Amino acid sequence: MQNGALRVYPLQDEDLSVNTLKEYWSFNVHDNDYGQIQGIGSSYDDRFLITCGGDGNIFTFNILSPEDVHKELKAKIPSPRSGLEKEKATEDIEDPNAYNLEEVKQKKEYERIMKEAEEKKNKKREELIALRHEFLFLLQKNQELPKHMQLHREQYEMDHRIFEELDRQTAQRIQLVQKELAWEHEKHLIGLQKLRNQFRDSLEFDTVVVHAIQSNHQISTYRLLAMSEKYYQDKERPSWKRTVLKQAWKQAEEREIVRETSHARIFEGEAEKLKTSEVRKPTTHYIGSKHEQIRRIVEKSDKVKAKIMKRKAEWDELYKSKPSDDYENPKDVEDIREAQENMGCYKLKTAPNYRVPEHKRMNTEKKVMQLTSLEVLIHKRKVNMNKEIMSLRDLKISIIDKIKCLVQELKSIQTALDLSEHLPLPPIPQLYPDEVPEKKFEYDSDVLLKFKEEQEAKAKLQEQLEGSPSSCAFRHGFLRAPSIKEIDPMAQAAGARPMKTASSVVTEQPKVFEIEKAEPTEMELEISKREKIKNLYLQETLIKKINALVINFDAELRFLRHKKLKLDVQMKSADLRYITWYEELLILKNLEKRETLLQGRVDTLISEQEAMRSKLNSYLAQMEDRKSEIVKLQECEKALYANFQASLGENNEFARFLTKVLKKKIKCMEKKEVGREADEEDENEEENDDESSLDIDEENAGSEDEVFDDSVCPKNCNEALFRNTMQLRQKRLDIEKALTEEKKVAANLRKKYNALTKKAKVVETSLDTAEMELETFQWEKQQRLNELYVVVPLKLHQVEYLVNGEMPSDFSQALVFTNQSLEYLQKRTVDLHNEKIVQREIYKKAQEQHKQLVQDKKEMDINIRRLEEKCSHLMMKKFGRLVDFEAVQAHSVNVRMEELEVQIMEKEYVHSQELQEWEARILDLQQQLMKLTKENTSKLQQLNRFCLEKQQLETKLDSLKNDLGVEFQGTRTTDIKEKARLESRLKHMARNTALLREEINLLSRKDGCLREELSLLSRKDGSPQDSETPTETFPILTP
Repeated sequence: MQNGALRVYPLQDEDLSVNTLKEYWSFNVHDNDYGQIQGIGSSYDDRFLITCGGDGNIFTFNILSPEDVHKELKAKIPSPRSGLEKEKATEDIEDPNAYNLEEVKQKKEYERIMKEAEEKKNKKREELIALRHEFLFLLQKNQELPKHMQLHREQYEMDHRIFEELDRQTAQRIQLVQKELAWEHEKHLIGLQKLRNQFRDSLEFDTVVVHAIQSNHQISTYRLLAMSEKYYQDKERPSWKRTVLKQAWKQAEEREIVRETSHARIFEGEAEKLKTSEVRKPTTHYIGSKHEQIRRIVEKSDKVKAKIMKRKAEWDELYKSKPSDDYENPKDVEDIREAQENMGCYKLKTAPNYRVPEHKRMNTEKKVMQLTSLEVLIHKRKVNMNKEIMSLRDLKISIIDKIKCLVQELKSIQTALDLSEHLPLPPIPQLYPDEVPEKKFEYDSDVLLKFKEEQEAKAKLQEQLEGSPSSCAFRHGFLRAPSIKEIDPMAQAAGARPMKTASSVVTEQPKVFEIEKAEPTEMELEISKREKIKNLYLQETLIKKINALVINFDAELRFLRHKKLKLDVQMKSADLRYITWYEELLILKNLEKRETLLQGRVDTLISEQEAMRSKLNSYLAQMEDRKSEIVKLQECEKALYANFQASLGENNEFARFLTKVLKKKIKCMEKKEVGREADEEDENEEENDDESSLDIDEENAGSEDEVFDDSVCPKNCNEALFRNTMQLRQKRLDIEKALTEEKKVAANLRKKYNALTKKAKVVETSLDTAEMELETFQWEKQQRLNELYVVVPLKLHQVEYLVNGEMPSDFSQALVFTNQSLEYLQKRTVDLHNEKIVQREIYKKAQEQHKQLVQDKKEMDINIRRLEEKCSHLMMKKFGRLVDFEAVQAHSVNVRMEELEVQIMEKEYVHSQELQEWEARILDLQQQLMKLTKENTSKLQQLNRFCLEKQQLETKLDSLKNDLGVEFQGTRTTDIKEKARLESRLKHMARNTALLREEINLLSRKDGCLREELSLLSRKDGSPQDSETPTETFPILTP
């Protein structure tokens, strides 16, 4: 067979008809896809059947006889079947999660093990429950015993180490489970953080619904995402106002510092002046007064000169400010231009001749800024509304807390009242879950356990729908976590135990003896009545207060809800406007490339035009400079000829010769320069009109250059005049050379100016065409923007476009105006009419003023001429000639001479002071000399006495040498001390004598300045022993 199956047909009586071949047995031996049977055959004794297939397998079958069949086979052979080929073949298992044979075996083994484990668990649970019941019974019996016979709870514990070991094992298991779940815990934490970053962190406000307490009104916040940082970049930039204010503050501080320093300098100068004035002597007053007189004269002359210069500057400024006949006021021109640019175009935007004003032209950047500002504004309004709603929710929370306190107080009051007098307690409002959505993300262990139970219930329901519960357990693992009910039976028992003990304790409480109450007195009845009235009043007051809080909150919520409805309308219109602007932005982005090209072309042409204008202005300035230089050179040439005529004098016989010498041309230029001179002379004919006569004379003189010799002075001619003429000719040649160069430069500048003017005209025409193209593009862009639909919400009373008193179905011919713009247009027509009347009146007044000014000008001119004639007549009459009074007023004294005289006086005064000082010094020195001579004589006398005393002592010592031991027979120490004293005294006297000798030698010298030498000598000879006898200094001066 093609599918590798082997068929066996039962034959009866070797009948090979078709009917007998209907029933057969089929054996799938070879591969169904690649095991096509290639050959089949039986053995020679017909006991075996051999088949070979395309899959490379060979199978052998035993052919049993009917007798052997009954012996060998124990199972019943099924009868052959017919129509197997028509039956649908068994489908292969394609589900990857389906169990194979091995998994089925493992599953059955797992179910068997779990069943045995569950049976063991149930047995243990039953034993534990029995023990628990027995233990509870013992506890109950213990509670029933008298108190002194009851056992304490600690006495039930056989060994406390058992509980410690259980706690330790539990902690170890918990720690092990935490370690096993650490990776999963961290994974879920990271996933949670990602979810928060994606959905929660970017959320600035979540939806919070605030419900009213007594009504069904509610209000919800806007769900807002946080604005990105790009919207706040412009706010962080410092505004130009702040920078200007900072600069102004810095300038003001600098000015204050300068003022303070100037004041300090002024005060210091005044103090110095006071000090110097105190030090000055009376002899310096004359010099100071002289200085002051010169300063006043100089100031007076300077004031006169400044006044004259100021008057001249005013006249010059006045003449400069005099307008020309075709003068136009720049302010009026600027106002006209500004009005033309900003008065606006009141044509329809759809009109073909509509021109888009420059300030209303829209591009991508401006539109993005518009969208950004609109988005920021929407976000700001929504944030403000959300803040108000959140404050309302906080108010509700505070009101609930207040109501709880008031209800508690009300309950305490009602405890003192009868039940018949109790008013119904107002219900305490509760917060809805949607009022605190942030609590959805707050969880604890109870919430997690509840969630776990819900998940297990869902899993069980899913297992019931899919199949047996063991399959799911087998798929997810062989271990299953115990449920809460399996874990907590001990906890439930522990929880039930204290309840029972408490109940038993309650039952054993001693009964309180009842005391019979006496009847209340009248005072007690009155007090109870007052308390009752007070409590009733407080009860009503608290209930009213609670109702007032609820009513006020509901009113606040309704008011805020009404406000939010208005804001919703505004936000909806803002969203519609945002959509329209975004569509405009898309159109602008599509047209941005072409607009950039056109605008760049216009900008480049404008920059080229400005550069050309600056160049043209520079060329004009240079040409003006060249013209002024040419005029100066021409004036120098005229002055040279005038000087030559003056040097010739009158009736000079060599005048013709010297004139020819002066006008003779020396050809030292190249031919090219001569040709350029000719071209320049043709271009500058108007400049050479003034010298036409001189050129003719030069040409005539040039024709006669060969007749005379200008290198030798003729006879009887003045040599100095001839040399002067030669020098003037050299100057003339230099002037002509400079003049030709200036003319060349001027001609080049003129050519450049003309070429640049032509180029500027071309640029101007191209700029006009580019601006026209840009305006056309702006009009096309405006038309594209006009094609967009704009949503305008209107009410019926705002529609004034009616046809035959009815509202038309087609509004394509209607216009939408805001009330503000319509009122502005109506007001503008009236303003323009009034402005026109005012301008006519101003024009009439200006004409009358102009006529009056012209008449006044004529009268002033006549008056000025009359006064000038009178002034000149008076000057001729008084001085005999015209005098320049400004020069006379500006003339002042010789300041330099006056200053030198004052300096001489100062020097003389200083020298006299020095002479007086020297005379006083000489007198002082003479007195010191007399004093020193007296001291020297006294010192000499003292020296003489010392010498005599020394001689007497020496003689006395010589006479006492022989009998030293006779006189002094005391102790040895006293002799030594006396000897040392005498030796020291002798040394001191010797030193004094030496010092006196040196002083005498010094006094015998003729030079001065001995004080220092004496002091040095006294320092050199001084010793610690001399401190007992102070030394005297001897100041000596030689005359």
